[in-house]
Amino acid sequence: MNEDVTVLIPTLDEAATIGEVVAGFVERGYETVLVIDGGSTDGTQEIAEEEGANVVEQTGSGKGQAMMQGFARVETEYVLVLDGDGTYLPEDADALLEPLRDGEADHVVGNRFADIRSGAMPRLNRVGNRIINWSFRAIHRRDHRDILSGYRAMTMDSLGRMNLTAEGFGIETEMCVECVRHGIDSMEVPITYETRPAGSETNLHPIKDGGTIIVTLYRLAKTNNPLFYFGSLGGLSLLAGLGIASYVGYDWFVNDIPHEVLAIVAAAGILVGIQLFMIGFLSDMIVALHRDQRRRIERLERRIEEDD
Repeated sequence: MNEDVTVLIPTLDEAATIGEVVAGFVERGYETVLVIDGGSTDGTQEIAEEEGANVVEQTGSGKGQAMMQGFARVETEYVLVLDGDGTYLPEDADALLEPLRDGEADHVVGNRFADIRSGAMPRLNRVGNRIINWSFRAIHRRDHRDILSGYRAMTMDSLGRMNLTAEGFGIETEMCVECVRHGIDSMEVPITYETRPAGSETNLHPIKDGGTIIVTLYRLAKTNNPLFYFGSLGGLSLLAGLGIASYVGYDWFVNDIPHEVLAIVAAAGILVGIQLFMIGFLSDMIVALHRDQRRRIERLERRIEEDD
C-alpha cells in the first residue's frame, strides 16, 4: 500500500524512541524506512535495524546534511521526513501524503500548533517559532504557520527542483523558501505534536540554532525578495547617515562647531542607502521577470508532454 513512500529519519542518540518510531511505520505498511544516523553511541542504529529500518551512517554532520544524504538514496515517488524523537506520530503520515497523491500539493508540512500537547514545546521555543514564522510570512509572502516543523512529505520531483545547502537545523526553513522561490505548490495539514518521552534528550540548542535559522531566512531573501533584503540594509544605512547628518547640522548651526569627517560619513551613509534601495528595486524587477519566464517555460513543457 505504501511502497511508493520512503520514510526518512535523521537520528543522533535516539535509542529511547527510535524503535517505537520505526515499528509504527513498519506496522502501517511502510516497507522502506531509511535511518541516517549521525554516529550515535547509545545503540540507536542497532535498535532501528532490529525494527526493520535500513540504517546508514552519516558521512558529515548536522540534520540538514543527514537529510540531503538520505534524499540521494531515495528511489520512491514520495519521501516522508520526520525526527526520530517520538514527538511525531506515524498515524499522521496519511494526512501528509494524501495531498501529494491527490495532486493538491507537491510539498506538505505538518502544522504542530494544530494539536500541540502540554509541555511538548518550551516557552522559549514557542516564542522563537512565532518570530521565525512571522518573519517568513513577511519576507516571503507565503502563509505558513509552522515552517520549522520536522514532519513533512514531498514528491521527489519537487525535491529535485530545490537547491538545498543548509547542513544544520536551517534545512526546514530553506525547503519552505525554495518552495516559494521555484513555485512549488505547498500546504500545511494539522498534526499532533507529542511531548518527548522520558530519557530522550533534544539535540536542538534554542539560541544557537535559532540564530542560524534566522540568518538562513534572511540570507535566502536575497534571491526571493531582494527588495526586502537590500531595502532593509539600505534603510539602516540611510537612517545612520541621516542621524549623523542631524548631529553635524545641529552642532554647526547651534554651536558653530564643524565636523568635516562626520559630514563625509553621513553623506556616504545616505548615498549607500539610496543605492541599496535602487539595487533592491531593480533586483525585484529581475526576479519578477524570471518568475514569469519560468512559468511560461513550465507551461510549454506541459504542452509538449501532453502532445507526446
